[in-house]
Amino acid sequence: MLHRLATLTAERESGQLLRRLRTIDHADGPWLESGGRRLLSFCSNDYLGLAQHPQLIAAFKRTADDEGVGSTSAHLICGHRREHAALEEALAAWTGRDRALLFSTGYMANLGVLQTLLARGDLCLQDKLNHACLLDGAQLSGAELKRYPHADVAAAARQFSSRGGAAALLATDGVFSMDGDVAPLRELADLCAREQATLMVDDAHGLGVLGSDGAGSLSAAGLGQHEVPVLMATLGKALGCAGAFVAGSASLIDGLTQLARPYIYTTAMPPAVAAAALAAVQLAQSETWRREKLAASIARFRRGAAELGLPLLPSSSAIQPLLLGDADTAVAASRHLEQHCLLVGAIRPPTVPAGKARLRITLSAAHDDAHVDQLLAALETLPAPAASPRRV
Repeated sequence: MLHRLATLTAERESGQLLRRLRTIDHADGPWLESGGRRLLSFCSNDYLGLAQHPQLIAAFKRTADDEGVGSTSAHLICGHRREHAALEEALAAWTGRDRALLFSTGYMANLGVLQTLLARGDLCLQDKLNHACLLDGAQLSGAELKRYPHADVAAAARQFSSRGGAAALLATDGVFSMDGDVAPLRELADLCAREQATLMVDDAHGLGVLGSDGAGSLSAAGLGQHEVPVLMATLGKALGCAGAFVAGSASLIDGLTQLARPYIYTTAMPPAVAAAALAAVQLAQSETWRREKLAASIARFRRGAAELGLPLLPSSSAIQPLLLGDADTAVAASRHLEQHCLLVGAIRPPTVPAGKARLRITLSAAHDDAHVDQLLAALETLPAPAASPRRV
């Protein structure tokens, strides 16, 4: 088995697809220090610029001073602290759901929900560009998994027709992590209502960013708990912390508490992290200027990219993918930008399909106009092999 693993790793390396760790020595807002260099980052998910906010740091320190670091146990033993309870209440109120349940990671949350709700003989429909954990959760449940072409509601409707009398769940990202576009949520909700199917939305990249109060893609689409019974979102992106939650009806949360194995059999997140996340929830709602500044930076970047003829995918979110085609071109572009003191990740297969390698550019409220202009100026100097798609 180890030999087989080594062979697979070698194949990745020969195909220029090997992933490598980069150690960050220090973070200062959007600036990162790595290997003795100071780089302006356009690849983090700190969309609201909250990860180093003084109020989050103070809440974390205060709770760590009072309660220590680890929660010491699973939620159902003695790990569920008042900080967890307060955060769950705030998340439920913010997203307009009856209740919320914390998980240690978004991956665990999606595995827990899908393994709990689905059973053998059920049908699970998913967008082909869904995050890996949604796909893994469905496969581990034993349900039949069908994947419809990206954002194609008509195709999803056709797949429902073959289900017979099977119970069905449709799961989709709210904002797609690699393409940055928003799912057709209203149309999917209408489809699920007609088919008497359950709709689940992973809003990891929408929470904090979309909606008038930052409650996410469902809020922006005007969809509530009745239309979308299952909502999952993470705390490690726009909220700048770590962990995740599922929100929905009291019966959903009660059932997950009893049966979701990734919730039951793991240590609860540190209470200090929950306290920091609660501060982030409050700031995300009250400091609306963060979303306004982010939206202005997105518009500025897209306007400048259009003037340069760059092949951006159609995204209005903080995720702005620059499609470059093959993996070598994407890697070369990423290295070129690093020479200009900019850090932008090259996304290659198998994360994205072959031929659709890209730079995944992410913007933050921590960026200012000069930062965006610096990125555009560097993109304009991309060498010919990477820049050629602009002429397509």
